[in-house]
Amino acid sequence: MTELANARQIRLERHSPSYWRATFDHPPLNIFGPGTIPQLEEVIELLERDRDVKVVVFDSAVERFFLTHYDFLAKPEETTSLPSGKTGLQALPDMLARLSRAPIVSIASIRGRATGVGSELALACDMRFASREKAILSQWEVGAGLVPGGGPLARLPRLIGRGRALEVLMSADDFGGELAERYGYVNRALPDSQLDGFVDALARRIASFDKQAIADTKHLVDVASLPSDAEIAPEWDAFIASAQRPASQTRIKKLMEHGFHKPGDVENRLGHYVGQLGA
Repeated sequence: MTELANARQIRLERHSPSYWRATFDHPPLNIFGPGTIPQLEEVIELLERDRDVKVVVFDSAVERFFLTHYDFLAKPEETTSLPSGKTGLQALPDMLARLSRAPIVSIASIRGRATGVGSELALACDMRFASREKAILSQWEVGAGLVPGGGPLARLPRLIGRGRALEVLMSADDFGGELAERYGYVNRALPDSQLDGFVDALARRIASFDKQAIADTKHLVDVASLPSDAEIAPEWDAFIASAQRPASQTRIKKLMEHGFHKPGDVENRLGHYVGQLGA
């Protein structure tokens, strides 16, 4: 097992030279914040540079949480001071755009909540597979007065169509694995007991193929399907601006008072609670 140096939130494991796993392990909630960004950046750079890797699976070691929302307890300047990435996009959207275009196959294996950033990372992956019983996907931001910032406004309509994308975004509600599959939010929702075996078998199958064929095929699909960086760029600016508005700060404060950012019912049922903020 090979791990990133000083990794506290992401474990990188090479099952073989061609098949890697990146596991989010930041208990209790797998919250994504400024401290996670350099660790994810290192993973993306390794995927871009390594000559042998063909497939990577993103999963979680934290029960009930795949990867959740951004860290609203972090100081704003910890985020706004981050330099732009290689694409010229801001740090998080840059890494997600590069993941989408990397010459390897990326798979999100979703067990637990993929909320906010978790949903955005899953959308940036090439494929998404979910536990039928335990996966929950959501873009919760509008319910808290925020604008999603990691690319879902550009990616979701292409993936599931305009109407369903607007339902996901404007309802700010939770979508279980079965409904996410029906909408095309994920490729498949499998019984929880079958998820790991299915994803592992698929990853190993892809890892046995020729890398050049994988890279060339993916590139041509990317040309036909991925949003441009110019379409993604305004989202992060809109997220940062929305987080500073009094209306969103009031809503986030209400969530905090109920237990947001702590293990408990708010994090377990975030879609329900954001739906109550304006009541």
